[in-house]
Amino acid sequence: MFSLLWLVIALPALGAAVLLLGGRRTDAWGHLLGVATVAGSFVLSLVAFVGLLGRGADDRAFTQHLYTWIEAGGFRVEASLLYDPLSALFLLLITGVGALIHLYSVGYMAHDPRRRRFFAYLNLFVAAMLVLVLADDYVVLFLGWEGVGLASYLLIGFWQHKPSAAVAAKKAFVVNRVGDLGMALGIMLMFATFGSTAFAEVSRVATEATDGVLTALGLLLLLAACGKSAQVPLQSWLLDAMEGPTPVSALIHAATMVTAGVYLVVRSNFIYENAPVAQTAVVVVGAVTLLWGAVIGCAKDDIKKALAGSTMSQIGYMMLAAGLGVAGYAFAIFHLLTHGFFKANMFLGAGSVMHGMDDDVDMRHYGALQKAMPVTFLTFAMGYLAIIGFPGFSGFWSKDKIIEAGFEDNLVAGLAALLGAGITAFYMTRLMLMTFFGEKRWEKGVHPHESPKVMTVPLIVLAALSVLGGVMLLGDWIVGFLAPVVGEAEHHTPAVPPIVMTLVVVAVVAVGVATAWLLVGRREVPRTAPQRVSVFTRAARADLYGDAINEALFMRPGDRFVGDLVTFDNAGVDGAVNGTAAAFGGMSGRMRRWQNGFVRSYALSVLVGALVVLVAMLAVNLA
Repeated sequence: MFSLLWLVIALPALGAAVLLLGGRRTDAWGHLLGVATVAGSFVLSLVAFVGLLGRGADDRAFTQHLYTWIEAGGFRVEASLLYDPLSALFLLLITGVGALIHLYSVGYMAHDPRRRRFFAYLNLFVAAMLVLVLADDYVVLFLGWEGVGLASYLLIGFWQHKPSAAVAAKKAFVVNRVGDLGMALGIMLMFATFGSTAFAEVSRVATEATDGVLTALGLLLLLAACGKSAQVPLQSWLLDAMEGPTPVSALIHAATMVTAGVYLVVRSNFIYENAPVAQTAVVVVGAVTLLWGAVIGCAKDDIKKALAGSTMSQIGYMMLAAGLGVAGYAFAIFHLLTHGFFKANMFLGAGSVMHGMDDDVDMRHYGALQKAMPVTFLTFAMGYLAIIGFPGFSGFWSKDKIIEAGFEDNLVAGLAALLGAGITAFYMTRLMLMTFFGEKRWEKGVHPHESPKVMTVPLIVLAALSVLGGVMLLGDWIVGFLAPVVGEAEHHTPAVPPIVMTLVVVAVVAVGVATAWLLVGRREVPRTAPQRVSVFTRAARADLYGDAINEALFMRPGDRFVGDLVTFDNAGVDGAVNGTAAAFGGMSGRMRRWQNGFVRSYALSVLVGALVVLVAMLAVNLA
């Protein structure tokens, strides 16, 4: 079975090729092909996963060599696939949730004239993401990394007739290129240091590098992770990316692309375990981002942007856990999986709400939708309970483990994670109250209705996963399953008993829910956002001035720097080149006067020359 792993990538790649090259001839059935290819990849991934479970813990890594991709001198890159517990879980997430999102898109994009192209881009994205997580070499991973960037650009800007969508796609592309520069430089430094970019070889010789090199490697890879996973300081693209169709938000910004950075850090554990400074930087980035995104989510009236702020925050939890080392790697992946379930559920639920509300995204125009859209409400509620950490739901198990690990490692990290849990409970409860409860605030002519079954069935499946995802923690299964890849933490008695920590987290969550009820649930929600607000609300509405900071620190100075370079090029470089050319042009013009075409002038010149030579010879002899 493992020898067929290449088919997992080939199926969606083939689907994308057929849909893009087949043109309008595939319009009638293109969307069905798009669903079938990803569903086929999921079946193959599931069969391979079952096969992996049948092997011993020491025999759960399989490498499939495809061909030699690059061979130049001492630089050799093999196009090979690495299937181990980490990539196995990602394959199930990407293809499983991806197949559900493809199915949902059949209904959501039913009336879009470019639906076939949309499914082609979805297939292309899935194929690139699969390359990313199956690669056994950083260069091959980078191929998938860039493919994901291209596909996300195409999907975010799919409705390019909207200037906002075109600008959002460009912004996502440019910001991610900053992170990609970190990845490219990291790969170069890796090869210069170790002579290889293959995971196995770098892992084997990582301890031979100096602390400075390992720290630089860790920081460069972290920069790459910040770009893909929308972590501070490269977080500004994520909220604008909501301009894309809602299935794009579910696929890219919940279950796949934004998790690529977390995957990169966890996969590179052999670097971070030997670079404590870089590892601490991962914790700091995660802690800052989880609070940054949570605060933004509190002030957004656009339902998708509120969920986008939440995504930024939840990825921050994963990064924080990944930065804790062996004690947190497994929990980072655990939360990544549960987040993929409940956040995809809520994004698709938001799309269902928009479908019934004539594509209105403003929650101030919602209210009282629980009866008009009962399936959407119930499934969304399962995701809501999961993300706030309601006892028994998937997020309760995964997020609490990160908070516990945070307190065990560092008090500040633990407090940041705990505070984030309270803020999450607040903004998610606010979203639920404004959308499904209270009085009707619908626009005239809007008649909310439930979505078709092709959209609600994926919601039901994802809602079930949002509830049951915590089973992966039974008997510490996921910890033991990932141990061959990330190592196994030493068992010790925690300073604070887990039951006490759980009660504290639940109490903080309850405070967040109660605060939202007091500020939103008990008050009438105005249909227009109040303009007189606190400085904190104003900052949160402006995404904590992330764009303004980037403009002040990078864009404006960069613009001036480039302007100065242009001036130097024009006045300095071009001036020197043009001045030299002008000087030689003037000299040649003067010298041309000597070539007048008259024989008598040439004879006179020869005579004068001969006399000069004669005088010189006489002078030498006399001396």
